[in-house]
Amino acid sequence: MVGRSKAASGEAGDAVIIKKYANRRLYNTASSSYITLEDLARMVRENIDFKVLDAKTGDDITHSILTQIIMDEEANGGQMLPVSFLRQLIGMYGNSMQAMMPSYLEASMANFRDNQSKIREAFEKGMSASPFAAIHETNMAMMRAAADVFLPGVTKGKSKPAEPAAEAKDEIAALREQMATMQKKLDELGK
Repeated sequence: MVGRSKAASGEAGDAVIIKKYANRRLYNTASSSYITLEDLARMVRENIDFKVLDAKTGDDITHSILTQIIMDEEANGGQMLPVSFLRQLIGMYGNSMQAMMPSYLEASMANFRDNQSKIREAFEKGMSASPFAAIHETNMAMMRAAADVFLPGVTKGKSKPAEPAAEAKDEIAALREQMATMQKKLDELGK
């Protein structure tokens, strides 16, 4: 059973041991069953700690197996790593900064994970709380004002239009007032 926790597997505090055999099969020693890379990916998502050992040599090959899972995910359309990032990452191999990259990437991911709920909340709020929402609302006000100028009475639901010349002057004045209000909002957003 892949979804069991460490405590349920009888290995409290220890990682679940996965053995990889020469025939590429993966064996979960906690559940006494063969599993797939997809099962390992699910274990990662469920925060189940595991260690993959080469069955013949006993070497820890967890890193290469996790890399293989990422390659499979990327190949199957779940592309998350941009080409530019991959190029930069490859460029770091052999670089004097290579030794610093693992700790930097871990810290960056931990920071992202810690702020993930804040990021999710910001996206769920959507545009309503962003400066772009105010600009959008101002643009809509300008469109309504322009519609009032060129199509008098349409947006206000007037039953009979006023004198064309007087109405046009009033509409232009209203449009100027709305533009001044919009400029004020934009100035406030810029601060």
